[in-house]
Amino acid sequence: MPAPLHRTTVVILLSSLLVFTGIGLLQTMLPMRADLEHFSAAMIGGQGAAYFAGFIAGCMLGPRLIRSVGHIRAFAGMVAILATVVLVFPVWVQPVVWLALRLGSGCCLAIIVMAQESWLNDQADNDNRGRMLSLYFIISNLGWMIGQSAVNLCPLTDSTLFMLVTGLICISVAPVALAPTREPKQIPSARIDLRGLLALSPVGAIGAFLVGTTEGAFWTLGPVYGQQLGMSVFEVTVLMGSFVLGGTLSQWPIGHLSDYYDRRVVILPVVLLTVATGLAIAFIGKLEFHLMVPLAILHGALMVPIYSLCLAHVNDNAPTDRFVQVSGGLLLIYSTGAAIGPLTAPFAMFYFGPGGLFIYNAAILAVFALIIVLRILSNRNLRVHPHHYSLTNKTTQTIYELEEP
Repeated sequence: MPAPLHRTTVVILLSSLLVFTGIGLLQTMLPMRADLEHFSAAMIGGQGAAYFAGFIAGCMLGPRLIRSVGHIRAFAGMVAILATVVLVFPVWVQPVVWLALRLGSGCCLAIIVMAQESWLNDQADNDNRGRMLSLYFIISNLGWMIGQSAVNLCPLTDSTLFMLVTGLICISVAPVALAPTREPKQIPSARIDLRGLLALSPVGAIGAFLVGTTEGAFWTLGPVYGQQLGMSVFEVTVLMGSFVLGGTLSQWPIGHLSDYYDRRVVILPVVLLTVATGLAIAFIGKLEFHLMVPLAILHGALMVPIYSLCLAHVNDNAPTDRFVQVSGGLLLIYSTGAAIGPLTAPFAMFYFGPGGLFIYNAAILAVFALIIVLRILSNRNLRVHPHHYSLTNKTTQTIYELEEP
């Protein structure tokens, strides 16, 4: 019988829940508030790109900072800076200022989550590793959905929501700082070995970049899409939450199906169905809202697992001792794409209207599907899977240590 989770693990998961709730609220609220302030779609996309650029910087700078000052001091310091950044948003509502603030918030959040995940890794053993990773995935998505729903608590033009984000981020320090635990082990650095990742799996490496491009555009401009269709704040949050819910429900069945077949054969129909459901959303966006919700759940159920499938496909070809390095490099490739997507998708929204966001993503994923077909035709050998599929969070490279070697 597996051992119960340690008390320290529970308080760290509680801290993570608070952080992801704050992140979910902030990431949903900012594009909607920016649209109300009449920021252009290009500027809103640029601000989303700045966030992902900051997140990349945090993933690269975080390990060095934490080694220098320790986990608790790095965590608390980044929380203090992030709290200050969040409070500046409603005080200084200027497009360029918000772009700089989103860059800083992305960097801070990466280091905050990195410190939490390293503590969680420190509590893992062979008895609880799988359950801990699953719990972390569920808690992060639950926090994100709660945060999205919290947008309805106050008017978007009010400063209260920013103060709520600040409170959630600040209080997350308490469980981690007060938990009796030893100093976690050193954090692995994240670096991109593009040539090596392409050699391991062209489908996985290119797919991570293209999926990052589409998801970066989607999570940045999805709330704006809803607002431009005339949806209420409540309807926008329900719509965005539906995408997250669908992705949460589908990860296990789709992932485990890929353990029994060549993963490329599983990725291909998932990508094609994501294209189809995305185009359906683009062209029926003006129909009744109740028709949008099940379609959004289905689209999220198909879109969200694609990155995890790409990661599993790359790791099938990677030696076990390079797992964390490969996964961290793939995360940075994904984040690079996520920084590009919000910059380019607004052009599609300009030419095609709000639904242009899904037309843009469909075009990107169609290219990915073509690459998969070409790879299958050029290499028909069935891939053996030395690693089983597992749930994956696109947070920091430290989470990959929870994957059992």
